[in-house]
Amino acid sequence: MGERPDSRSAHVEEVIDRLSDEYPEPEISLNFSNRLELLIAVVLSAQCTDERVNKVTADLFEKYDSAEDYANADEDDLAEDINSITYYNSKAGYITNACAKIVEEHDGEVPDSMSDLTDLPGVGRKTANVVLQHGHDITEGIVVDTHVQRISRRLGITEEERPEAIEDDLMDVVPREHWKNYTHWLIAHGRDTCTARNPDCADCLLEDICPSSKLDNSVDLASGDAW
Repeated sequence: MGERPDSRSAHVEEVIDRLSDEYPEPEISLNFSNRLELLIAVVLSAQCTDERVNKVTADLFEKYDSAEDYANADEDDLAEDINSITYYNSKAGYITNACAKIVEEHDGEVPDSMSDLTDLPGVGRKTANVVLQHGHDITEGIVVDTHVQRISRRLGITEEERPEAIEDDLMDVVPREHWKNYTHWLIAHGRDTCTARNPDCADCLLEDICPSSKLDNSVDLASGDAW
């Protein structure tokens, strides 16, 4: 039976130690071969599975090769090309408008700063962080997707609810060298064990230090406070 670490930093360190042992080589699961493809894939992945996105982009990336191609595309045609993706009409608009701005303001190249990326239609900090980390090898923040949001709260690492506030909170306690992998470790753990519904606490490698465990462990759940 594990014991609750005596500080939030120690707790995060223990979580990272265990997850990094379990998932030593975490990888992004979206398929792409360049920065533009990465940007498009991440925009499409909002509230949609990576598996579905990869199926769609297999053909999409054959049809559209450059930012100019997307900028000049008929929005209805692009929407039809991605119609198995959630919110495909909205995403088609985001993609054509974002690529038009990339062409007009960045010579057709995906920008490499948080401010320029988040200035693109349909691109928030989550998308920008992914593009910076995996397209430009720049780690400026922590990608907060649904897995990171859910598991970080379940583990008592943060009590924040909004993704931006969660990211700020995590950056204060997660060592910078782990910012990129932290996301992938929690995504892997969320898919394997700590699912949104019916998490498998009995087989969870973090169960004994998790304040949200459904099992009877050493963490005091009665107070409702992980710390």
